Amino acid sequence: MDTISLAIKFFRDCGLFIYPSLIIMALGVTIAVERFIFLTKARSQNRQLWAQVQPMLQRGQFKEVLKLTDESDAAVGKIINYGLIRMQSPGRREDYDTAMEEGMMEIVPRLEKRTHYIATFANVITLVGLLGTIIGLIKGFTAVAQVNPAEKAEMLSGSISIAMNNTAFALMVAIPFLLIHAFLQAKTGEIVDGLESAKMSFLNLVQRIRAEQAAAAEKAPR
Repeated sequence: MDTISLAIKFFRDCGLFIYPSLIIMALGVTIAVERFIFLTKARSQNRQLWAQVQPMLQRGQFKEVLKLTDESDAAVGKIINYGLIRMQSPGRREDYDTAMEEGMMEIVPRLEKRTHYIATFANVITLVGLLGTIIGLIKGFTAVAQVNPAEKAEMLSGSISIAMNNTAFALMVAIPFLLIHAFLQAKTGEIVDGLESAKMSFLNLVQRIRAEQAAAAEKAPR
């Protein structure tokens, strides 16, 4: 029997409970693919924009950076934009940090959006598979009670095998889902750490440039 025939027989033996499991699997895979694409794109955009604006910030070209971040959809651009807008009025480093932290509070939930559903689906599909197994065993024992004693052992063995297919399928889906969830969380954490690093670099650059400007103003002849 080839692989396709075995797969068809496996799904047929699982009974009706395989359908909710398949729906949960499809939803989880869809979310996982969408989140992977989104996070990969977000990381790429952040790196490209930061590589572009960092030299400009070092040269003190704040107006040019403000215009550039206004037009960008990158998360790091929005955070820098919050800081630059706050810089237009006098303030301390803590004030700029607070403004950029507000940007972080807006962006981080977008990065974490829907990822937690994958872990939830892993737990739910395991329970659905277990429920299918229990229902299958109940049906098997009920059927065995009504057959010839000589056929009971063979029929009971077949019923248990079929019932266990639900749990087997659920675990085959749940284990990868848990690994995917951990991977996406790590990917999200990496992006958040990058944003925190960019925020600190921005604040340090602003502080250094402001100090240099103040020093230059003191040395200027009056």
